[in-house]
Amino acid sequence: MNEFANFIKERRKVNLTLAVINIVVFIVLECMGDTTDASFMLAHGASYGPLVLEGEYWRLFTSMFLHFGFEHLAYNMFSLLFLGDFVEMIMGPVRYLIIYFVGGIGGNVISVLVSARAGRYAVSAGASGAIFACMGAYLCFALQNRKQLGSSNMRRLGLLVMLMIMQSMVDKGVDNAAHLGGMACGFLLAALLYHPKKRTVRRISE
Repeated sequence: MNEFANFIKERRKVNLTLAVINIVVFIVLECMGDTTDASFMLAHGASYGPLVLEGEYWRLFTSMFLHFGFEHLAYNMFSLLFLGDFVEMIMGPVRYLIIYFVGGIGGNVISVLVSARAGRYAVSAGASGAIFACMGAYLCFALQNRKQLGSSNMRRLGLLVMLMIMQSMVDKGVDNAAHLGGMACGFLLAALLYHPKKRTVRRISE
């Protein structure tokens, strides 16, 4: 119990708050009905291309806090607690929130556009677009600081990115467009918001 308490205390406040909100929303919806049922989730804010294109743009936001069942929630929150903490630590709480929400919404927008072009629609929900935005921001940070991180850490990061992308491609029912779109948005946002401090070398004349 003490280990769990210490784990919670070590989390970044903004990221932990986002995780708690996701968990609370899931518990409330689970008490109200079946979170694995697409119709139920659609009625409570999940994203669906035709409805979004008809003007229900708020679904691009609300769907980020909905999850299809406990496994979906657990996987996303586990990823968020570690990856989001790192991004918040590097970027600060305000810029982290920008990356999380703008990246997540951007991923959902790309998902809707890809679905519309393909003519295939599905009810979509989850924080994974925002989590992949955090991954994109992390990748941007690593590339800007690759000399300090070293080649071995860069290879590990590259492997992690590849594994996350491959898993999203293999798993059934996964919104790949939201994942890749969120990652791209997160990378671009970090490139705009994060600027590593350059060390200044003072010249000393004898």
